[in-house]
Amino acid sequence: MNQTDFEALLNDTTKRVVGDISWTEDEDHSPTVEFRVEVESDAGYPIFIRGSYNSLAGALSYTVVHRGSGRIYALDLGKEHHNPSCTNVGEKHKHRWNEPLRDKDAYVPDDITAPVTEPVAVWQQFCTEANIQHRGVMRRPPPIQMEIL
Repeated sequence: MNQTDFEALLNDTTKRVVGDISWTEDEDHSPTVEFRVEVESDAGYPIFIRGSYNSLAGALSYTVVHRGSGRIYALDLGKEHHNPSCTNVGEKHKHRWNEPLRDKDAYVPDDITAPVTEPVAVWQQFCTEANIQHRGVMRRPPPIQMEIL
């Protein structure tokens, strides 16, 4: 993927997620819940979105994955990031694909204002900024079930 292809994909307003989104337990039975949804578009981009949320750790991620190039765009809340230039970005940051560094560089966004404790509101802001229509409902993540020992 080159920079022109990435910019065209990101700016394409026909990208859409069709259907409701439900969070499921991760395969390791950790406190993390997750989802994966396909992204449709008129251009037929081979992309999907993966989401993960851990309310105990206060960590939330929405990641756009291109099947040929890997992660091309992501939002992380609750996790700090160290850039290749040795700068640190805070616990709220985005990864945006670029030719020289691919997805390794991150920056602090000003368009995500909802807190990590509100993953549905963060999802709505993420979709708006990434030009993705969600034709459905994102369900709230289920409460964490703690085991009794």
